[in-house]
Amino acid sequence: MILMWASFVLLTLLAIAFVALPFLTKERIQNLTYNANSELIAIYEQRLGELSLDLAEQRIEQQSYDESIIELKCRLLNELSPEKSLFSRGNNRIFALTGSAFLVVLTLIFYTATGSQHQLESWKAAMENLPEYGERAVMQKGEPLTQNELQAFALGLRTKLAQSGDDEVAWMLLGRVAMSLNEYDMAQQSFDKVLRLNPENLAVLISYSQLMLLQGDDVSMNKAAQMLSRVLKDEPANLDAISLLALIAYERHDWLEAKAAFEMLLNSMDEQDSRYNMIAQRIAEIDQNIAAKNTQITPVEKSFAAGTETSNISVTIELAPQLIANLPEKGTLFVFAKAASGPAMPLAVVKLTQYSFPLQVQLSDNNSMVEGLTLSSTEQIILTARISKDASVMPSSGELEGKSGILQRSETSEYTLLIDELIP
Repeated sequence: MILMWASFVLLTLLAIAFVALPFLTKERIQNLTYNANSELIAIYEQRLGELSLDLAEQRIEQQSYDESIIELKCRLLNELSPEKSLFSRGNNRIFALTGSAFLVVLTLIFYTATGSQHQLESWKAAMENLPEYGERAVMQKGEPLTQNELQAFALGLRTKLAQSGDDEVAWMLLGRVAMSLNEYDMAQQSFDKVLRLNPENLAVLISYSQLMLLQGDDVSMNKAAQMLSRVLKDEPANLDAISLLALIAYERHDWLEAKAAFEMLLNSMDEQDSRYNMIAQRIAEIDQNIAAKNTQITPVEKSFAAGTETSNISVTIELAPQLIANLPEKGTLFVFAKAASGPAMPLAVVKLTQYSFPLQVQLSDNNSMVEGLTLSSTEQIILTARISKDASVMPSSGELEGKSGILQRSETSEYTLLIDELIP
């Protein structure tokens, strides 16, 4: 900061010198011009006396005298500097001071209008509050950090890393803060930096795995699974790693591995834990999926047995105007149908990352997630549209959702679904 302000002052002085020096330099030249003019006038008067003497002694004629006088005057006028330069000493200083003052005022106005003083103040505040942000984020002291405070915390961490070099803890915190801000590239670069410093940092391996899960593609899933395997090799009872492996297996529809992981989590929890019932429901859902998979009933066989054709429902999705402000910046839209009573697993799902409202999607047996659980396999269904913040089908606080009532599938070919609820 001191270096920056010193640079500002130096640049201002250089600009003032650039404006003022031409006036001051001209003043010295004008003083020399005054002396030169005096000498030229003296020579002129001496030559004029000589011509007058020649005329009086009749060494020249009157016509030659007159012509010489005119030539002498013209030469003097050509060699003299302007007369006003003889009296301009004080004005140059005034011009130099006025120009310098104008330059300083103009610079201040321009910097006030276009400068980054507000950003500098925010940066200074972030550096002053960095210890407090660290306590609230890591030690869970006080209120959780707001979005603006998270951004200030990230700015302070980047500044600290630029000043202090390789700090493993600071890089790890920056990665976690970047994840909270959905700055996934920054988070990945931060975690990579930590693992280069300490490849066996288990906490970062778990956080990195969470980041890979958010990306959701097969390559990221495989990378996350490898990292979690490294964690469980050193800490077989690490619940965070087990829960993430359970989610990966669930997303891959590897029901047996997912059930084993969730059961391990359930056995480690007390029944009073708020997550206990949710995990128990997830295990029951997985059991239903395993049972459905074991029946090996294809969608065509199921439709034929029921005496119906493959179902196809055109769903028009609209967003309530009062929820436009709550729309996530990078949300994922899930449109799915579930049985009104029976398995909690969706019968048909459409996932969109690029969308605008209103839009229309088609739900059919081709959108089923599990073989045997199709749209045409159930008569009473419920349609749901949810905008997820974390690309997961599981609902979470702050997401937007809309549901239909119980519909008769065979009587429903088109339906307009309004997203009008903010999940608390």
